[in-house]
Amino acid sequence: MKRVIHWFRRDLRLHDNCGLHAALRAAPEVVTVYILSEWKGHHGWTGAARQQFLCGCLEALGRNLERIGGRLIIRQGVADEELGRLLAETGAETIYFNRDPDPFGRRTEDKVAAMAGARGIPIHAEKDVALHERDEVLTGKGEAYRVFTPYSRAWRKLEKPGVHAAPRRMVMVPGAPGLFSLPCPTLDTWGLKGGGEVIGAGEDAARKRLDAFMRGPIRHYGALRDLPAEEGTSRLSQDLRHGLISAREVYGRAVAAREGASAEEARSVDGYVNELIWREFYLQVLWHWPRVLDEDFNRETKSVRWYEPGEDFEAWQRGETGFPIVDAGMRQLNATGFMHNRLRMITAMFLTKDLHIHWKAGESYFMRKLVDGEIASNNGGWQWSAGTGADAAPYFRIQNPWTQSGRFDPQGEFIKSWVPELREVHPAALSRAPEEGKGICEGYPRPIVDHAREREVALRLFRER
Repeated sequence: MKRVIHWFRRDLRLHDNCGLHAALRAAPEVVTVYILSEWKGHHGWTGAARQQFLCGCLEALGRNLERIGGRLIIRQGVADEELGRLLAETGAETIYFNRDPDPFGRRTEDKVAAMAGARGIPIHAEKDVALHERDEVLTGKGEAYRVFTPYSRAWRKLEKPGVHAAPRRMVMVPGAPGLFSLPCPTLDTWGLKGGGEVIGAGEDAARKRLDAFMRGPIRHYGALRDLPAEEGTSRLSQDLRHGLISAREVYGRAVAAREGASAEEARSVDGYVNELIWREFYLQVLWHWPRVLDEDFNRETKSVRWYEPGEDFEAWQRGETGFPIVDAGMRQLNATGFMHNRLRMITAMFLTKDLHIHWKAGESYFMRKLVDGEIASNNGGWQWSAGTGADAAPYFRIQNPWTQSGRFDPQGEFIKSWVPELREVHPAALSRAPEEGKGICEGYPRPIVDHAREREVALRLFRER
């Protein structure tokens, strides 16, 4: 075997790329390709910010491949058709790629397998997105876990895969310089505008973030992770989503950071690893129960009578609810494509428990806005907040946005950075509800609901299901 194709998908890196590593071991000549989607103008599961980030990632990937003698071919269309054309153009003998965990990616893989099978071409689908996937973490009865804690115990006991070094050199396929390739995409490719000020894209930028986090902040993660005004999180979520770094390397670096740490620092590292396990738990839930994208995981909550989205939903989207912590989180999301994880819980629970709007409306909005929009984690987080998912918060656990403000942004630093109308307001006023019918200050919306009243409504709606 002398020539193969590596199809890049959500693995836009050279370091520790299982599919690319396998392709380079199998053949001296590897054609690398990325296939752009065809949709234009609107997509229910992505938007301008994430696509802008993708553009930067592809541009960086192309540069990195050229640096070691390769070339990234960019095509646009249906994956199985474009890969079929590339097979014919290059005479490649097989296709390597990394498996996608979501149902949409799985359907695409099935079509690629059918196309290749009809041509007598083998394909090689590698495990890459997670340390442990699909049927690797099961109960003693061989069933998928529905609850996180026993899943995490089983996950931790499994032997962890190693990390592959980045290739230092690739052999340019004869004729590759003449192969047709589209230029790197821009937002115009999909008819989009206004991606905003998203975080730096590409593998090199992601590796700098990884290095910076592992040099010290991971040891203080436990104390700072819930404070949105602090730089206390890794900011690696979009990098894992697009495969700019591997989960294996992040885990290995975390284990290394634990060495020589104090007891408190070790607990912080363990807390961060726990978040990696949550990511893989939700990937497994989606793998075994793909219906969660369309309905409640918990069938007992399917009969809850949710409200139809209306003006309140639009106010939530804009960040104009009159609840400072909610509005700050939504404005951060709209401007940057990112929202702090604590605020994701607060804003999601506000939508589902204070406004009584079904989690699917919020899930879709987040997916269109988030640079790190991971279908499994986003769905899992929304169903957790709504009280409808696997290992979800009980329906009677309803966060109070006012007390959340006082607990996690006591000086109002984060709120004031995103809600300028409140910059002159005393921090104490940001964590207590104003008198009924009044707002916190002139120029800022009055609260669109009374939290105490809507909490009782939420409890009634769940009891009456």
